[in-house]
Amino acid sequence: MELANKIIVITGAGSGIGRALAIRFKAEGAKQIVAVDINAENAQATAAMIDGVAMTADVSIEDDIVRVIETTEAQIGPIDLFCSNAGVGIGPDLNSPNSQWQTSWDVNLMSHLYAARHLVPRMVGRGGGYFLNTASAAGLLNQVGAAAYGVTKHAAIGFGEWLAIHHQHQGIKVSMLCPQAVRTVMTASDNDATTAASADGMMEPEELADKVVEGLRGEAFLILPHEVVLEYMRNKTSNYDRWIGGMNKLMKKITGIS
Repeated sequence: MELANKIIVITGAGSGIGRALAIRFKAEGAKQIVAVDINAENAQATAAMIDGVAMTADVSIEDDIVRVIETTEAQIGPIDLFCSNAGVGIGPDLNSPNSQWQTSWDVNLMSHLYAARHLVPRMVGRGGGYFLNTASAAGLLNQVGAAAYGVTKHAAIGFGEWLAIHHQHQGIKVSMLCPQAVRTVMTASDNDATTAASADGMMEPEELADKVVEGLRGEAFLILPHEVVLEYMRNKTSNYDRWIGGMNKLMKKITGIS
């Protein structure tokens, strides 16, 4: 997919990965970019950087996503690329409250479903469209110190697979963005999850955005900004028991458990 002259919606666009994508997509010649964020001030700031449109939404609420879609298509034009980028990293372990698990589920998975539910029929009707869903390397490899995050990102990968399997022949394209650690508000905290994710270094959002453009141009299902993730995936599938043992050793090293 070439981004020139495309109408693009990006959730979680108020900072971090979302803002970097908005700036990079604008540089690629996007026709219009809708910067969506739960924080209205942050959304406005991103929109101002790219001469875009700011919208406020809580992506865990289906009606909010419907409003973004309907407003964009009524006032700007048909959405070519919808980037479900907003995410949360809460619910570290078994004792995390149910509310954290539910929020993780609603933001990290259900928001992708809501966007597809209300956009796929529109896109199919006009010949196709594209979804870029931000998951994580945690969706492929799990995440030390972040139970709800790892589990719901796995679910996001599964949904992206299902979406592509069932609608590819109708012109629906799907890419899953699966980075390791990227320098954002989420990775600013000094905790076990950040330590594990950044074992191979911390990528800047701008570098990630460059890699996303490459991935979209090639219409790759998996966009892996950290190339080593592919090697880790192969290790996992070639010997699952050995991989679990290795991850257990990593967990003990990071947490200090003997």
